[in-house]
Amino acid sequence: MVADHLMSALFRHILKRPAALLLAASFLFLTVLPGCSKPPQIVGHQGLTMGTSFTVKWVSSDSETDKKLPAQIDQILIAVNNAMSTYQADSELTRINQLPAGSEVKLSSDLAKVLSRALEISQSSAGAFDVTVGPLVNLWGFGPEGRIIKAPSDDEITALSERIGYKKIQLSKTGTELYKSGDIYIDLSAIAKGFGVDKLAQLLEDVGISSYLVEIGGELRAKGIKPDGNNWKIAIEAPLVGERKIQRIIAVKNVAIATSGDYRNYFEEDGVRFSHTINPATAKPIDHKLASVTVLAADCASADALATAMMVLGPQVAEQYALQEGVEALLIVKTEAGFKEIMTPGFSDFLVQ
Repeated sequence: MVADHLMSALFRHILKRPAALLLAASFLFLTVLPGCSKPPQIVGHQGLTMGTSFTVKWVSSDSETDKKLPAQIDQILIAVNNAMSTYQADSELTRINQLPAGSEVKLSSDLAKVLSRALEISQSSAGAFDVTVGPLVNLWGFGPEGRIIKAPSDDEITALSERIGYKKIQLSKTGTELYKSGDIYIDLSAIAKGFGVDKLAQLLEDVGISSYLVEIGGELRAKGIKPDGNNWKIAIEAPLVGERKIQRIIAVKNVAIATSGDYRNYFEEDGVRFSHTINPATAKPIDHKLASVTVLAADCASADALATAMMVLGPQVAEQYALQEGVEALLIVKTEAGFKEIMTPGFSDFLVQ
């Protein structure tokens, strides 16, 4: 987090720690306004959820609303975890993953929404985004089972690949029931944080707040303007290993932002770096020059999933996919000299530097 409400989109995709998955702590830094004569101020609430941090900032409407919101925020985040965590033994998703092939199960409203959107993006990306890739994520050491010290064998990869495929998830016509047509394991870590951001944004709007900035693990949603009349400023990090440096700063309102990258969560073996982002088509970590992608979309769940899909697709296809989906994107591509940027036409409209 950077001072003066400049927030860093830190590319913590699939950054998860079992002990921190449930809402572990919350820290309140409320500024209570004693009277209506004072100018609007930014107040907020922050803590831990989904194995990462969250921050919610809003332009204060009244002190009573400000006092009630932290508990309501915590309740929503707990509910999202209860539905979608793969670390939580009693979550709805964990129970579904434990069911045998051929099972049918009724879904909660939130899980139904997320799965429906996930399948839409899986289809539009030709399977680059696939929430059944979890067994491979675990095999490569990036899931709940923890790190590995050696890349898996081809035989191990082939054996698990038979369980992968988003088409094995079948939803009823109403979208409220799921049928497991195979021994699948669903992992929503590439869309759940974005959905959590959307849920918190909806809470703020429901209580009459029209200017806010919500962030979970680097996935954000901004609406309205700050009290000084300026848009919210977001720092996009340069994809450097072992170093924190700002690549770009954007000024935004009424948009969701998500970033995915290959340089924070990885392991190395014999000089080869293996990214946490798994290509469902190859069953192996991505192997191209796209270092990070930042997506601007109408909702954060979509931005979250689309960013992951684009990381799988690679720079050339990802740019075309962004145009196809009608979203703005910044792609940072590795070159021999460092990095080059690829932007969709409208992304430059948001640039501060």
